[in-house]
Amino acid sequence: MKSMHIAVLQVLATGAFSVGAAGSAMAQATPGAEAPQRVVVTGSLISRTDTETAAPVQVITAQEIQRSGKTSIAELLSDLASNGAGTLGTGFSGAFANGASGVSLRGLTVGSTLVLIDGHRMSPYAIGDDSQRSFVDVSNIPFDAIDSIEVLKSGASSLYGSDAVAGVVNIKLKKSFNGTRFSADSGTTEHGGGTTHRASLSTGFGDLDADGYNVFATAEWRRQGAIRIDDRKQFAWDDLDWSKRGGQNLTYGVPNARNSFLSPGSSPFLYNPSGAGGAQNAANFLFLDPTCNYTAYRAGGCAKEDTYGFIQPETENKNLLVGFTKKLPQDWEMSIKASVFQRDNLNNRGMPPAYSPTSFAGTNVNNNGALTPGFGAIPSTTFAPGAAVGSSLTNPFGNNARLYGYIPGLDGTSQQQNKATTTRLAVDFTGAAMGWDMQLAGGLTKSKVEVDYSGFVDRTALYSLLRSGQWNALGGNTQSLIDQVSPRFSNTLESKLNYVDVVGSRELMSQLGAGPLKLAVGAHWHKRTWDAPPSPLTLNGQVGSTSAFVFGEETNKAIFAELAATPINNVEFNLSSRYDKFDTNKSFTPAATLKWTPMKEVALRGTFARGFRSPNPAETGNSGSFFLYHGINDPILCANGQQYSAGNVPGACNIQPTYVQRPNKDLSPEKSKSYTLGAVLQPFKGLNATIDYYNIEVRNQIVTAAGNDPTYVETFVRGPAVPLDIATGVGNNVVVGTPSVGPILFAESAYINGGSTKTSGVETDIGYRWNLNENGVLRANLSYAHTISYEQTVAGVTYQLAGTQGPSVVSGATGSPKDRAQLSLGWTRGPLDINTTLNYTSSFSALDPSVGGTDCTTAAADIAGRNYFQNLSQPLQYCHVPSFTTTNLNVQYKVSPNLTLKGSILNVFDRQPPFDLSTYGNATTQTSYNASLHQAGAVGRFLSLGLAYTF
Repeated sequence: MKSMHIAVLQVLATGAFSVGAAGSAMAQATPGAEAPQRVVVTGSLISRTDTETAAPVQVITAQEIQRSGKTSIAELLSDLASNGAGTLGTGFSGAFANGASGVSLRGLTVGSTLVLIDGHRMSPYAIGDDSQRSFVDVSNIPFDAIDSIEVLKSGASSLYGSDAVAGVVNIKLKKSFNGTRFSADSGTTEHGGGTTHRASLSTGFGDLDADGYNVFATAEWRRQGAIRIDDRKQFAWDDLDWSKRGGQNLTYGVPNARNSFLSPGSSPFLYNPSGAGGAQNAANFLFLDPTCNYTAYRAGGCAKEDTYGFIQPETENKNLLVGFTKKLPQDWEMSIKASVFQRDNLNNRGMPPAYSPTSFAGTNVNNNGALTPGFGAIPSTTFAPGAAVGSSLTNPFGNNARLYGYIPGLDGTSQQQNKATTTRLAVDFTGAAMGWDMQLAGGLTKSKVEVDYSGFVDRTALYSLLRSGQWNALGGNTQSLIDQVSPRFSNTLESKLNYVDVVGSRELMSQLGAGPLKLAVGAHWHKRTWDAPPSPLTLNGQVGSTSAFVFGEETNKAIFAELAATPINNVEFNLSSRYDKFDTNKSFTPAATLKWTPMKEVALRGTFARGFRSPNPAETGNSGSFFLYHGINDPILCANGQQYSAGNVPGACNIQPTYVQRPNKDLSPEKSKSYTLGAVLQPFKGLNATIDYYNIEVRNQIVTAAGNDPTYVETFVRGPAVPLDIATGVGNNVVVGTPSVGPILFAESAYINGGSTKTSGVETDIGYRWNLNENGVLRANLSYAHTISYEQTVAGVTYQLAGTQGPSVVSGATGSPKDRAQLSLGWTRGPLDINTTLNYTSSFSALDPSVGGTDCTTAAADIAGRNYFQNLSQPLQYCHVPSFTTTNLNVQYKVSPNLTLKGSILNVFDRQPPFDLSTYGNATTQTSYNASLHQAGAVGRFLSLGLAYTF
């Protein structure tokens, strides 16, 4: 066949020369052929026989995926050594895009890692990470539809355009299949919850060479059970009683000085704040549930357990991939793939909403950029003497009374049932015309998220029903009343991306120096629309502040070219460049690569690349969101940070203020400059190794001003001043009074091109394969990433963040450990295959100087707004997050040519996650672990059994 399959964006073949990579590369050559087949590999549009290019690439084969014992691609990619700060995991319940999962190579956030499907762009998820960063959700891509996952760990905008700043992840789906294969597995966790079932069926017919076509389909179903907060309550990281560790007891319903001895618990109660002795006098309390009284309450006997929040959300996946490949006349070939990947998941933010004891500051409404602060505010939610407090209850006190407690009959706070559907129709033509090897491709892709909301409260309706005597504060209300107080509502968000790619390549000269001069040219077009309206009952402020919204579109037109030459023996040199034009900006990104092979055992290589990330519609379009990110003391109501200093409002100390995110239509693209230097070593048969140094500098980073710009000063919008508890300065005593100003409602923060990030490090991949003859084959693979430096500079101020919790504002406080590694050890003998994988994450500091979190004694409050040690000194032992290692074991046995049995244990030694008090990227405020880096520990030991049968 004369044609060469030139796949312009069909990314990644090999480079991180592990055993798996070597196997993947060899699999692409035609066995038994006299000359190796020419293939297109990552970092080049031009076909070649040597699959080890100048750019570092890691390849995960389908066989390695099966050997991992994992049950989802999200779990698999979370363990990548090169996946760093800013990675988005499914355990982060507070994330805007909760339930979804993204990859953050080199710690530069999910927005700077380009994820491709079969080498082509895919519509980003319909909800942005932090409502800003576009990313492809990898959580709903099915296992058995994947042929390989290939990771290019080098800047690649000169070939792939915007977002390929840190690198590229290409998920290659199966191209063809013959026969029928069924697989199923089932497993559960040792500590309860998380039971997972998965089944897959693949079938296909037609031999491409003999019949000229192939048709196949792969269907997969997966259900992952929830792990709730109370499923892990026996572990310290899931225990709110920090008094055992020198801190505060944060258990719901346990009164102490931190909460002014007023904490909603298992029973609602009325409280008379004006009575003698205040909270220290039982006469000022009336408990509505007879199982609770003042004595029990003060002793912690009316505590309430969180049975709502999730450590791991309940998830169900239904996936279908259909493929058709047809040989056409004149050595052309057509490939069509259609897929529907669907994920349903349920998540919330823990305990149900509580009554507002003193007042309600209202919601903040953002209607297409027009802000209405304090909508629906209720100046006083107290009840006058003798007034109805719901049904069958009146205020028995001689003064206004407050109602404390959790609102009965409601779901967990801000609960979302997400149905995320990703659809894709892709058509590829490959062949030859007029001396050019051609690829023509086009696709229609869409991410659609349908959300059903519950666990929100219409405070106006609630207090109207309470004051009219219709709502029972203790519970037992009709569904009709519950629906008035907590209406259920829905929303649909969509992100679409349609693309066209054209690539051609040919030899320009048969000989230039030591080899031919080759040229590849191409063009790319895509149009993206992002239609993500706010949910209806938050748009009008009825049940909450306006949810994140984006309306916008972008069109990208690009042309690109590459030259490849061998000017002298054993030296390969490539030049590439790309010109991209977006609606509001344009970028030119050149790159160069060099590989020198002085001897067959050693090759030296290097790359240099310019890159960019174009502002997306969330940053420049009609968009908005409300966000939290750190803890402060109200500069007026708690100026010295001491709850009970005279005149302070205790409830205004250690708060997380709300910020309004504003778009900025004048943003410039982020620009990057990166280079790698490395070596490929094959000193003897069976051992293959690569080591590469990388250095990336990103300028004009698009970030929110708050927490990123040292010159930014909050201008807080406040609500009206209302009666609150004010400290007397004597012990923990308070009196009811009206402070000088009202509570903080929000401050505005716009996107800015705010400085730069410069990171460098070393990554190595080592693979060894030892043939033991009749005793089988041993395999060893090591993938290791070390961050040397991670510097963030804004307004002339530079912070060194390698090995710290930062940059918490742009990473969800996931942390930046300096070292991550994955070691895989395997043995195959006949029908038996055993594989063990160790995943290591180094320790790191719990401080983040980029947000002022430089004091170990207050780090949890300063960085994440956590109250573990409020009014106390945080012990130094929590100033660093210990290292974390898990071990996974997978065993497969081929009973017959058709039947394979398998069993796996994830987290064999049941390692628990280390404490991370400075992260807010965890499963509700109850837990104190890092859900992005240490989720496997929270899940605990997971055991599964499965089988595969080929018909």
